[in-house]
Amino acid sequence: MNEPSAIVLVVDDEVQIRRFLRTGFELNGFVVHEAATGAEAIRSATLRPIDIVIADLGLPDMDGAEVVERIRSWSSVPIIVLSVRSSEAQKVHLLELGADDYVVKPFGMAELLARVRVALRRQSRAASGEPIVKVGPLTIDLSARAVMLNGSRLNLTPKEYRLLQVLAQHAGNVVTHQHLLKEVWGSVHVQDTHYLRIFVRKLRQKIEPHPDSPRILVTELGVGYRLAQSGQDGEGATAWTGGASPAKADG
Repeated sequence: MNEPSAIVLVVDDEVQIRRFLRTGFELNGFVVHEAATGAEAIRSATLRPIDIVIADLGLPDMDGAEVVERIRSWSSVPIIVLSVRSSEAQKVHLLELGADDYVVKPFGMAELLARVRVALRRQSRAASGEPIVKVGPLTIDLSARAVMLNGSRLNLTPKEYRLLQVLAQHAGNVVTHQHLLKEVWGSVHVQDTHYLRIFVRKLRQKIEPHPDSPRILVTELGVGYRLAQSGQDGEGATAWTGGASPAKADG
C-alpha cells in the first residue's frame, strides 16, 4: 500500500516561483496548494490539512514573518521560509518566531526538497515518539540516553549530552544559540555564547571523525548549530558521505 502524498502549501506572490515550486514538488510526489498572500496562506492552513508550509517573506498584504508567527500560534506544522534577506539577525528572528528552517533565494529545488524531507522526518518522528536519531556513524537513543559512534558507546558529561539531546530533537534543523543556551544552561545565560562554543568544541572531539572539519554538528554562522541528517550535510542538500567537501569548524 502506497504512503499518502505529503501536502505542501506554497506561499509566494510571484506566479513564476509558485509554478516552479509546484512543478518541482509534484514531480517528487507532493500535493501542492498555493497562496499568493498572507491572508490566503493563513486561511488555507486553517481550513485544509497541510503537512508543510513553504513561505516567502515578501508578501503584498503582510510580512511573511507574521504568517509564520500566526500559523505557529496554533499549529506545529513545519514551516520553511524563502527569502532574499540573508542577514543573521533576520534568520534568528524567524527561527525564534517558529520557522523550522530557511532557504535564501536564489536556491535549487534539490536543496529545498532536502530541507523539506528533513522537516517532515522530524515531524513524523515527533508524532510517533521515535527515540532513535542517526547521523552518519552517530546514533542517539533518546529514550535510553545512550550515544553510540560506530557501534561504540560514548561517555558524555551531563551538559554535553543535554546539548546533543536538544540538537537531536531538532535534527536536520538549525537551533539558535539563544535556544541552546536557554535549554542547556538556563535563561540567565542566553547571552553567554562562549559556553556554547567551548562545549560544541568538546562535543565535536567526541562525535566527529574529523573535528576540525565537522559533518555531524554543523555551524550556521551567526545563527546557531544544526545536527545534520541523511540528505543534508553542511551544504544543505547532499547525502551523508564520510569524505569530500566538509565545512570548516569555527567553534
